[in-house]
This record gives sequence, C-alpha cells and structure tokens, in this order.
Amino acid sequence: MLTIRDATAEDAAACAAIYDHYVRDTVISFETVAPDADEMAARIDASTAWLTGEDAGRVVGYAYAGSFNPREAYRWSCTVSVYLEPARRRTGAGRALYEALFARLVELGYRRATAGITLPNEASVGLHSTLGFEPVGTFGRIGWKNDAWHDVAWMQRDL
Repeated sequence: MLTIRDATAEDAAACAAIYDHYVRDTVISFETVAPDADEMAARIDASTAWLTGEDAGRVVGYAYAGSFNPREAYRWSCTVSVYLEPARRRTGAGRALYEALFARLVELGYRRATAGITLPNEASVGLHSTLGFEPVGTFGRIGWKNDAWHDVAWMQRDL
C-alpha cells in the first residue's frame, strides 16, 4: 500500500536512486549526470512541494513542483514531475502522487501546473491527459541526448 508524505533530506538517497535510471537509461530526463544524494537533498529543500510515496517503509516514487519561471507574473504557476521505480509504473502510484501534489499546490495558492514530456512517451502523455492536462505546444528537436534530437511536449492544467 502506498503511503504519501512530505519528503525530507533523509529521502534524498532513495529519490536519487530512483531518478538515476531515468538519467542513465532514458531520454525522459535531459540530465546526463545523475545527481547524488546531496544534490537531491538540495533540490528537495528548494522545491515548492515534494512528496514521496512509500511502500512498507521504502520510498518507491516521488512527485514535486518547482517554479515555472522566476519572474513575478508567473508566481501562481509551477512545473511538476513524477518519478517511480520502473516496476511501479502503471500501478496507480504516479496518479496518487500527482493528486496529492495538486492538493498541496492548491493549498499553497497555485493556479496552474505545467509539465514537459520528452516524446515519444505514451505512458506519460496518457497519465497527464487522464489527470486533466491539455497540450499547449511542442518544442521540436529541443534536446540532444543519447545521440539523437528529441521533442518535448508541454501540457498544462488548472489547479
């Protein structure tokens, strides 16, 4: 059973371990060097909101929100992401983490969430669509990773 709670610095190593797969083995993240636990702890601290999903006391996924843009006019918008252990994909864990994150963002006064998705990624587009995100545009050939150019679709939803 998934338990969702606020992340702490003590979760940084587990979050870094989950994220490592996406950096090393996929184009889902455009980072090329996986952050270590110290860097992940700094990201948790700097985030707008960061939630972890635990099963039997072990972190199996996380979702977070960060600034969409540092300019004042964008202060009520944020960018969101969710990452799961590969075996947890398509189990409802991503949806549960996102729904809890959206509730937190509403409490904090946010009005709009955005998400960037490297294409192709039917699972992520499907998850975001199911949760009410709508496409707003695609940056073509915007990121170079694993010896190829990749498109990034942007989606948004009202909170």
